[in-house]
Amino acid sequence: MRFTAMNRGQRGKLAMATAALAIGLLTVTGCGYINPQQTSEQYSASDGTREDLGPLQLRNFMIVSTGEDKPGRVVGAVYNSSSSDVKLTINGARGAQTQVSVKQNSYTLLNESTDPAILSTTGAIPGSLSEVTISEDGTNQTAKVKVPVLDATLPEYKEYLPEGSEPTPSGTATPTPTSSESH
Repeated sequence: MRFTAMNRGQRGKLAMATAALAIGLLTVTGCGYINPQQTSEQYSASDGTREDLGPLQLRNFMIVSTGEDKPGRVVGAVYNSSSSDVKLTINGARGAQTQVSVKQNSYTLLNESTDPAILSTTGAIPGSLSEVTISEDGTNQTAKVKVPVLDATLPEYKEYLPEGSEPTPSGTATPTPTSSESH
């Protein structure tokens, strides 16, 4: 096999092709250099919200209710990272209040609780945010949190509606006779 030396024109074309390839690779991968990685951002990946309060971490926190003036069940997870039991108090609209006890170095799933955390009044219509005040008795911290209010539009939340709360039925279409049926 015989190799021939490149002439000046061929070397120039090769250099330009290499430079174009390098610039192309930089433009394809360069955006990762100036933009933050989404995987390094913490966010609520579900319908609920997240909040840290002293030794407690609240995750996927939401209220399930059929209306603004109706009772609402608080669901989500509450993690206690302290070495003592902590009581979480949730104050909602118009004096509504509920409390949740969380054991030391443990968690409580409010959607599995046999004693559901019910607020007597939700304070916001489903699809909006209700401002609640949360406090804990471990370090006596308090925070205001906007919590999403959801209804049974999504079937997976129907089981969390408070006792006696049925979703409001949506209007149904009533067929009207057409001109060919009325003759």
